[in-house]
Amino acid sequence: MTRSDDDPAGRPIVLRGGTVLTVDAARRVLTGHDVLVVDDRIAAVGVDLVVPDGAVEIDAAGGIVMPGMIDTHRHMWQTAMRGYGADWTLTQYFVWYYLESGKLFRPEDVHAGNVLGAIEAIDAGVTTTVDWSHGLQTTQHADAAVDALQSVPGRFVLAYGNIQDAPANWTGAPEFRDFVSRRIAGDDMLGFQIAFDVTGDPAFPEKPAFEVARDLGAAVTTHAGVWGATGDDGIRLMHDHGFMTPETVYVHSATLSADSYHRIAATGGSVSVSTESEQSAGQGYPPTWAIRAHGIPVSLSMDTTVWWSGDLFSAMRSTLGADRSREHMEAHAKGETVTHSSLRAEQVVEWATRGGPARWAASPTSAASRSGRRPTSCLSGTSTRP
Repeated sequence: MTRSDDDPAGRPIVLRGGTVLTVDAARRVLTGHDVLVVDDRIAAVGVDLVVPDGAVEIDAAGGIVMPGMIDTHRHMWQTAMRGYGADWTLTQYFVWYYLESGKLFRPEDVHAGNVLGAIEAIDAGVTTTVDWSHGLQTTQHADAAVDALQSVPGRFVLAYGNIQDAPANWTGAPEFRDFVSRRIAGDDMLGFQIAFDVTGDPAFPEKPAFEVARDLGAAVTTHAGVWGATGDDGIRLMHDHGFMTPETVYVHSATLSADSYHRIAATGGSVSVSTESEQSAGQGYPPTWAIRAHGIPVSLSMDTTVWWSGDLFSAMRSTLGADRSREHMEAHAKGETVTHSSLRAEQVVEWATRGGPARWAASPTSAASRSGRRPTSCLSGTSTRP
């Protein structure tokens, strides 16, 4: 929930009579409850709460009150082309963005996509979004991306990438470190990751980029297990060189072997699943069924709205359906019948609201410093999310 522009700043807010999904360890669902937000924090949850004078009251009866959602992988610079690639396969996506037209994007084009993408995310209840920004051909593009993110009231993580150059080159450039020192430090509402893929080349040309990430204390997010692009060799190289950490996010991970899943699990990494994209574009079958078997933490993501939606409710539904389809098909192949689904609806809600690194918590002070805006709170603890 976000405040409307005509709500006076500083006033408490109470949502009345909603069905409250606490998304806590007990998975409580509280019907007919109020939620009071004071000074950007959840002050109380209960029935018929007494609230401060002047509080803004919102009738939530018949609605759901839940934490803001987290999207751990969204190419926001592509949002200005929403729906353009609705019938694309992954091959067509690669040709358009990597080989042909992607290199034509100017900083102002990245800015436009990021503004639209940020607003789209907030409008859909996604209050923390990882901008997997692999169109940053120059630091001017990166500045434009950050300017856009900081113009919208939300929490964002800039995952800096450049598909037009080798990771070792752009991460080793002096202007890249200058950008990080200028734009990232000191803003608690803006996180930072480094985004690049590992090809599996035995020479491991991505090693210098991993070393830069380690030196900067930045997490790496990487497209792993993508059919025809990245696979087990890349995971093995990362592991053998000591670059698999609990902070590493493996996007898709749809075509990996059990050995790779073991390595991810053993080093504490997490997997970002983009079910709508994987089902349509061809990265591989959405892997939650395999990830769950290895105890790997799962988060959800939309990938890019150039071909699908920006709605994590859609992601939850499609993920639930894909996982259950796999379970049924495997049972049928053995002449068996599934009588109780292993993946439950409440689990995908947790993936959508608590998935991904918890270190993205931010203070309200830094958020309020941007254009005087004031973030509202979620129900999942002390962090504030618009």
